[in-house]
Amino acid sequence: MKRALVILLAAAALAGCAASTPAPDAFAFAVMGDTPYSEHEHVKYLEMLRTIDNAPVAFVIHVGDIKGGGACSDELFAQRKREFDASAHPFVYTPGDNEWTDCRGAGSGPRDPLERLQRLRSVFFADERSLGRDPMPLQVQDHCVDAACRCPAYRENRRWSRSGVVFATLNVSGSENNVGFDAASDAEAKCRDQANLAWLDQATDLAAAGGRALVVAMQADIFNNKRHGYDALLAKLPQCARRLGAKPLLLVHGDTHSLTIDQPFADATGQPIANLMRLETYGSPFVGWVRVTVDPASPNLFSFDPRLEAVALP
Repeated sequence: MKRALVILLAAAALAGCAASTPAPDAFAFAVMGDTPYSEHEHVKYLEMLRTIDNAPVAFVIHVGDIKGGGACSDELFAQRKREFDASAHPFVYTPGDNEWTDCRGAGSGPRDPLERLQRLRSVFFADERSLGRDPMPLQVQDHCVDAACRCPAYRENRRWSRSGVVFATLNVSGSENNVGFDAASDAEAKCRDQANLAWLDQATDLAAAGGRALVVAMQADIFNNKRHGYDALLAKLPQCARRLGAKPLLLVHGDTHSLTIDQPFADATGQPIANLMRLETYGSPFVGWVRVTVDPASPNLFSFDPRLEAVALP
């Protein structure tokens, strides 16, 4: 609890750094993840969604893990799709391990993870728009990654811009990014890595050429890396930050359920990379979200306002 309090105080301090008079093109967005995990959490989660409906945000990002235990069923996917589509704001979702990678477990069915990923694509990523009642257009990684088309399109990878800030989602999953389970999963992860790195390169180029900043959203805590499923991305993000010069790069993720706002990447001298920041949002049993304000009039550009709605214990 002490660590959580320190993080909350740091977040409040960062929020207080925002300029008193926002720029005309300032805006805010909501981040959530790793929720709901239980029926009790589901009640609080629905209340949180309605709270966000009434908040002055431009869009909502859910960084995955839309279920806890239980079946990885079509019915559950359809229910979450209805809930996301009920959002008053455009709603962007990127997959988490609980809804596909972990579906090989006995407690989840079991189901074939690769089949479940295809099902997620057909349910949540069928067109080039966000979810929500007022969907916004999105760019989609809808082409083969390699010339021989051994690696297919990754329609769950999305990109959009607002006020000069480029946003990109990557399908980077917890549970070691689906690495180390079997040959088919390793091949899938290798292709997805290629796709994610290419999508990140494109987003970085756009932000470097004419943007103010880059925000990358995904599910996995890539610092929790036992089987080296995230090595390529851990190396790539600092490279992207250098390509951006002084422009900020904000990494947004979930997975380990601990609200964190910090600078975990270091340069060759061991110093934090100044323009590369990380936000990990709340996760079960904490039902909460983070309001991120983007204000070009502020020297920090990003400020953070954590909103803990409930601790949903049974």
